[in-house]
Amino acid sequence: MTREEILAGESKNVEFKVSRPEKSIKYMKSVVAFANGKGGRIVFGIDDDTREIVGIPEESVFREMDAITNAISDSCEPVIVPDVYPQTIGGKTIIIAEISAGKQKPYYIKQDGITDGVYMRVSGTSRKADRAMTQEMYYESEGRSYDTVLRKDLNVSEEDIEKLCSDMKEVALANCKNAAQRQSVKNVTKNILLNWGILAEDKEGVIHPTNAYIFLTGQDAFLSKIQCGMFKGTTRAVFVDKRDYEGPLWQQAEETFQFVLRNIRLGAKIEGLYRKDIYELPPDSIRELIINAVMNCSFLQSSHIQVAIYDDRLEITSPGGLMPGVTIDRMKEGYSQIRNRALAHAFSYMNLIEGWGTGIPRLFREMKEYGLPEPEFVDMEIALRINLYRSLSDSRNGTNQETSQETNQETDQEMVKRQSSREKIIKEISLNPFITQVKLAERTGLSRSGVKYVLKQLQNEGFLERVGSTKKGQWIIKK
Repeated sequence: MTREEILAGESKNVEFKVSRPEKSIKYMKSVVAFANGKGGRIVFGIDDDTREIVGIPEESVFREMDAITNAISDSCEPVIVPDVYPQTIGGKTIIIAEISAGKQKPYYIKQDGITDGVYMRVSGTSRKADRAMTQEMYYESEGRSYDTVLRKDLNVSEEDIEKLCSDMKEVALANCKNAAQRQSVKNVTKNILLNWGILAEDKEGVIHPTNAYIFLTGQDAFLSKIQCGMFKGTTRAVFVDKRDYEGPLWQQAEETFQFVLRNIRLGAKIEGLYRKDIYELPPDSIRELIINAVMNCSFLQSSHIQVAIYDDRLEITSPGGLMPGVTIDRMKEGYSQIRNRALAHAFSYMNLIEGWGTGIPRLFREMKEYGLPEPEFVDMEIALRINLYRSLSDSRNGTNQETSQETNQETDQEMVKRQSSREKIIKEISLNPFITQVKLAERTGLSRSGVKYVLKQLQNEGFLERVGSTKKGQWIIKK
């Protein structure tokens, strides 16, 4: 490790210990969590509070290394073999136990058993994995996907199968872009559904549906549901619109897409003699992100796909972390791994997926063409969130859908100026919560009315709260 890495503190893949604890359980949770995740390092000889390099006494370094190695090997199941080595920084020796991402998940602490001993890394801490996450690890390590699991508790008739095949073909034809593509759409058959994993045959030769069939036909609203919301401001404090979409997954994806289009700005530009509508965010990329969220959703989790629209961004969150071998950097380059493989076959047939791995690079390209910031990818360990930041102006290349060109719209420059005023006011309040409006005007260079206007906005959006009287009260920054 470098000094810079030490000063950066603990993270999702780094943990500090002043010394080796007498009870190995105090660091074994992290060992198991690293093995169940993307790997990590436990560094002995560093104070996690002060980040001071305390070091391990020279005469006991190798004895401590052996004790750490043995404790990890003896305490975990399946066996975890760490790479334990010393390093000298500033004349002091630290011990690093490097844990690789495991291939036999789930790993667990032997004395606690598989039920209570599975841990995973979330936001820089090691937390006990619930039953759903443990199951997810089983499927990943076995190379299976949850949507292909046979539902022996359910039966499916020939009529049911024919209806699904017919519905899928209808959707595929509706999504064709030209006559040649429509002519290439073939019929779906029971054998194809079996091959894709939407149906499965048990040992007695009886055909049963899989989870993919249940999701495609909309029979499990508890697991497969997309939650959509539009909020006032930049937080989830005030709902403006809220929808929960259930039913067949492809319908959920389409309804979610239409929800987003209804709630983002629509402008226009003139091409020759014609008016062309232009949304503030690229629609094709929005649709693909929603479908990607479905393809990679962990339906084992109790949470659902969430699509949230704020004043400054579109936020799409899909339960289930990144698949093994997938990183955000590799995603940007076009690398992809599909969590729900049976669903992916179905969506590809229905022309809802254009090409594997092309969506994210195209998203970056389209956002750049729109003059918008790069998309933000947030790896939340148990979920993936993608933020598309909206235009600063009220419209792009033309008028707003509900206003005319003569409407007094705020320009990009004015928006930036207003944002700067907000930041100045928040900064002054953080320094002095009892500051008056007169003082705020003096310190920010705004007029008194300008200060009052910004304060009112910040209160309405839930950023500020006024406590006490007008003269003797104080401001509280809430977010």
